[in-house]
This record gives sequence, C-alpha cells and structure tokens, in this order.
Amino acid sequence: MKKLVKNNVYWLGKVDWGVKGFHGDEFATHRGSSYNSYLIQEEKTVLVDTVSASFAKEFVENLSNEVELNKIDCILVLHGEGDHSGALPELMKHIPDTPIYCSANAVKSLKGQYHQDWNFNVVKNGDKLDIGNGKELMFIEMAMLHWPDSLAAFMTGDNILFSNDAFGQHYATGKLFNDQVDQCELMQEAMKYYANILAPFSMLVKRKIAELTALNLPIEMIVTSHGTGWRENPQQIIDKYDEWANNYQENQITIVYDTMYNGTKELAEAIAEGIELEDQDVLVKVIHLAKHDLSDVIVEVFKSKAVAVGSPTILNDVMNSVAAFAHYTKLMKLKNKKAAAFGCYGWSGEAVKLLNQRMKDAGFDVIGEGCRISWAPDEDAKKSAVEFGRTIAKA
Repeated sequence: MKKLVKNNVYWLGKVDWGVKGFHGDEFATHRGSSYNSYLIQEEKTVLVDTVSASFAKEFVENLSNEVELNKIDCILVLHGEGDHSGALPELMKHIPDTPIYCSANAVKSLKGQYHQDWNFNVVKNGDKLDIGNGKELMFIEMAMLHWPDSLAAFMTGDNILFSNDAFGQHYATGKLFNDQVDQCELMQEAMKYYANILAPFSMLVKRKIAELTALNLPIEMIVTSHGTGWRENPQQIIDKYDEWANNYQENQITIVYDTMYNGTKELAEAIAEGIELEDQDVLVKVIHLAKHDLSDVIVEVFKSKAVAVGSPTILNDVMNSVAAFAHYTKLMKLKNKKAAAFGCYGWSGEAVKLLNQRMKDAGFDVIGEGCRISWAPDEDAKKSAVEFGRTIAKA
C-alpha cells in the first residue's frame, strides 16, 4: 500500500517486522526494519530504490497496482546493496530497457550482484535530472556513507532529500516520519545505526556534512532507506551526525567481560564499585559479552569515554567473545577513548597483556598494565580491583 510523503511523492516500501539481523547476523535488529522505496509522479514517473529480494514479487505487484510499469520513466539506485536493490531483477524482467540512474561504483555493484547489463546512466555530484513541473532531482555523492557507491538526491520544489542509508534506522514502524513515533526508540535506533555502520567513516561524515551545509539546500524533509524519515526539524539528525562524528563520548565508562568460573565477573563488579567510589557522577555499565549482541555492546562503547575489558586466560589467549569484541571494536575505528584490561588466570596468564595490545591496536589509549589476578579473587584481590576501578576513573 502506498503512502503519501508529500504532494506527488509516495512511499511504496516494505515494513519487515520480523527481521532480527542485518548484514548476515552482524547487526541485531530487535525492532525490525523497513525497506523504503519511493515513487515520484510528476511529468516524469521516477522510482527511487526498491526493497529486499525477499519481498521482490510482492513489491513489483504492489508497484504495478499503483502505476503501469512501462510508464516508469527511470529508476534511481542510490545504493546497490541488496536490501535496496534486491527487487530490481524482478522489476527489470518487466521493463528491461528502463534507464537506471546511479553512480559508477553502483554499476559495478549491480553488475557484480545480478550479472545484468541494464540501461545504466552514470551520474556524478551535482548532476541534475529534470522530472517536469519545474522540479529537478540533484544528485549528491555520499561515498562511504556507507558504501563507495552511495548517493543522495535532492528534489527541488518539494525540498525533499532522499538520503538512502544516511540518517536512517533499523526500526519497523507503520509511520513514515519522526514526529509520529516514540522519540526515545527513534534516537536509540538512530545512534545504534550510526555506531555500527557509519562510525568507521566519521571523518568522511564530517566532511560530507560540511559539504551538504555549504550547498545551502532548503531541506524540508529527509526520507531515508530504513526506518522513519525526518519532517519535524530535519536539521536535528544532520546535527546529530555532526556531533556523533566528532569523537563522540558521554560521561560513561563501560565494563565488558567474559568469564569461566565467575572470577573475572567478580573483578568486573569490583572495578565498577571502584569507578563509582571515585566518581559518583559517571554512569557505569557492566556487560557480560557472551550474553549480549556485539552490535548492542558497541553502542555503549561508542557512548563511553573509557572501556574496561576482561577475560580469563584460556589456551594462552582470551575467550572467544572477548576476542570478537576486540576485533569488532578495531573495525569501528573509534577515537579519543581509553581502555583498561583485567582478568583472572590459573597457569600462564597472558590474557591481560594480550588485551592491552589489542585495545591499543584498536586505537584506544591504554591505562596502565591492567589488573591481573591468579585463581579466584580473594578479598585482597577484590580490593585491588576496586583500586583499579579508581585508577580508571581518575584517568
């Protein structure tokens, strides 16, 4: 069912209430998601993106109920990833010669995925497409927000920015706009989306925000490829991206750990006690890594000014969940954050030293040599962990 966005612009996507993972299972989507496609019906009829391949036939059927497929003048593919282009092969069976406007990198992406040589029309930054009634679509290159092929398109007259993956959320809702949904949920999902997908490209985000601002576009509405669009003060999400891209942190310290026989868990709790004794204003969160999804954990790290990472030593190394955490954190390329390591050991005790190095490799400023306790922590060991917590808070 199509929904009115503004004037002659309609949403014609799919809300996926049941999806629980994106990028395979790398990103947990506890609140589902949506695949947002848009139909512009001015003098020219323009389709902006499609939906996931899982809903291709349904999408094409719904589209054909709204417009004769052969009356579609062109298709914009703002980003070639399958959650946006997945229905394209099914659609192009019906209209194989319809022009597709996309970036040069999107041509590579689409050919690589679907092995079809459709009627590609490559556009660059600032190129314009006349859609009639005095309106144009102006293309804005958004490379690495979050793929090399990414584009946005600004529709003059209605002043709508089709932003594709930028400014979106994995958030299933029947509502199209930010003022229609729970604001806490919306901002939680917007931050999670940024922390997991766009944080590695924060320097590029800052540069692109500056370029977008310099264009001085009269943006009245931002419509995204996932979740809700922004019509009430759309500038707010642009400002948030600018803030998040600037080595973001809150007054929070996060402690993450895994444990075998609860010794490292006891250290984590003692370290939390020490932090709170030293600084009553800081928010402390303690997370057992084996019981949480990494895409949720990385949001807490993104918000934190410091993170303490704990693991017992197993097979001369750290536990798998902690190794995965250190690897994922490195991929996120977070800046201006401190880290500390802790853990229990029985025999060889390499985990703390290895964690110090891995967090250093991930770009963190490591605090001291860590808290390394042999066997189960006794009262003296717990006191040492409390003092280590104080040291972290002071740092």
